[in-house]
Amino acid sequence: MTIKHNSKTNQNIHKGVLTEELYSSSTSALDRYRKKVLGGRAGLLRLIQYEIASIICLNLGGGLGYLIRRLLLSSLFEHCGKGVIFGKSLMIRKPGQIYLGTRVAIDDATLLDGGMEEGIAITIGDGTIISKSCVIQAKTRPLTIGKDCDIGAHVILSSIGGITLGDSVLIAGNCYIGGGRYHIDNLKIPIMYQGVYSRGAATVGDGTWIGASATILDGISIGRGCVIGAGSLVTKDIPDYGIAVGTPAKVIRFRDQATANSFSL
Repeated sequence: MTIKHNSKTNQNIHKGVLTEELYSSSTSALDRYRKKVLGGRAGLLRLIQYEIASIICLNLGGGLGYLIRRLLLSSLFEHCGKGVIFGKSLMIRKPGQIYLGTRVAIDDATLLDGGMEEGIAITIGDGTIISKSCVIQAKTRPLTIGKDCDIGAHVILSSIGGITLGDSVLIAGNCYIGGGRYHIDNLKIPIMYQGVYSRGAATVGDGTWIGASATILDGISIGRGCVIGAGSLVTKDIPDYGIAVGTPAKVIRFRDQATANSFSL
């Protein structure tokens, strides 16, 4: 997968107020629920299918549970490739905006949220594994995960300005990638009401390894074959094959000598 580098211009993001979505008096409770879990274009029959799948199989254990989840859930997605595995207790929102490749495995208690208003919000490439209790959420911009990635337990991918992971990316548990930022200038208005902006997409190049509990902010580009140390906070771009550690993360050396010769640490 080819990763494009980001520009660092701030982008104001339209983000609806959740309480208005949940409690708006202009529509019925059923319509608000349908829009939240399936999107505005899904009809009543699709909602019934979603409800049947949720009641019958989301918590069903054993091999039978995997089989029934596959049968009932797969047609809800924009695309669901062969051999996809759905774990128990999944939380799935707007599956019609989610594309799953072949042999994708999604472990128990993971949230898949295609939260964008329209278009393909989440794409997960062939052979990718998403471990237990992850949050994979395309709030306002697309989220793309490449082929053969391994996403550790309790990882949060929150796409405000966009997230793109290349192929064969390895992410250890409890990492956070993406997110956005609130405006804070007006002292008379609570921060949560001042609006959200992003510095752009977070991108991670092919073959990179991100250590446990690392945080990668929006607008950051990490190159191919990098290593990000456990607990690091990445606030600046990391060149190809860089090994970066610390808070904030700094490159301490390169895996590739040719790259190392072109940078002074």
